[in-house]
Amino acid sequence: MRLQDRVAVVTAGGSGMGQASARRLAADGATVVVADINKESARETVELIEADGGSAEAAEVDVADVDDLKGLFADIDQRHRRLDILFNNAGIPGAAGIDITLEEWDRAVNINMRGAYFATMYALPALRRAEGRGAVIFNASTGGLVGSPGAPLYGMTKGGVVLLMQSLALTLASEGVRVNAVCPGMMDTPMLPRFFSREENPAVEEKIPGYVKRQVPMGRLGQPDEVADVVAFLASDDARFVTGVAMPVDGGYVAK
Repeated sequence: MRLQDRVAVVTAGGSGMGQASARRLAADGATVVVADINKESARETVELIEADGGSAEAAEVDVADVDDLKGLFADIDQRHRRLDILFNNAGIPGAAGIDITLEEWDRAVNINMRGAYFATMYALPALRRAEGRGAVIFNASTGGLVGSPGAPLYGMTKGGVVLLMQSLALTLASEGVRVNAVCPGMMDTPMLPRFFSREENPAVEEKIPGYVKRQVPMGRLGQPDEVADVVAFLASDDARFVTGVAMPVDGGYVAK
C-alpha cells in the first residue's frame, strides 16, 4: 500500500490504460478520482475499484473544456483538501495525414495538449501542498519520441507533451513536485485499430499481429496493466529521485 492516504486523479479513466492505472493506484492505497467524458464509464471503473476493496469516485469531465477542468480541481480541493497524483491520460489519435481541417487540428490539440496543460495548472496549488510527494504523470507516446508515419498531427501533440513534461519537471523540481511521462507503444486497447484503419495506413485489424511481430522486438502488444505498473511506480516514493523522464513502455520499439 505504497500510496496509502494519497489522492489521485486519472483523466480518461473509464477505459483502457486509464482504467488500468486507476485500478492500480487504488490497489496501492490511493483514493482515485476517475475523470472521464463518459460518466457511465467512469462509474464502471469506480465499481471495479470498490469491488477490489479500493476507494474511488467518478467525475464527468471533458478535458477540452477548461472550465470543466477548473471545476474538477476546485471540487477536489474543497472536499479532499489535498492532491498527490495527477495522471494526465486523456488523448486521441487525431486525424491522419497532412490534409486536415482546422476543426480536426483544434480537437487534437485541445485534448492532447491544452487539456493536459490546464489540468496540471489547476492541480498545482494542491500538488504543491503534498509535502514533497506531488507527482504528475503524462501519457505521451512513442509517437512523441519518434516519427509516426501518416500521423504528423498526433506526433506533434505527443512530442509537445514530452517537452511540456520536461519543462515542468525543471520548473517544479525545487517545489517538490515530480513530473514524468509514460510513452506507450502499441497497446492492446480499443484505440489501436483506429490507427490501423487510416486511409494512409490501410492495414486492417486482422493484420495487426503480423505488423507487431515485425515492429516490436518483444513480438507482442503491450497490455494496459503494464502501463499502469509504470504509472504507479512514477507516482510512488520508489521514484522519489526520478523527474523529467519520458519512459517508453513499448517492448523495445524505440530502441531499434
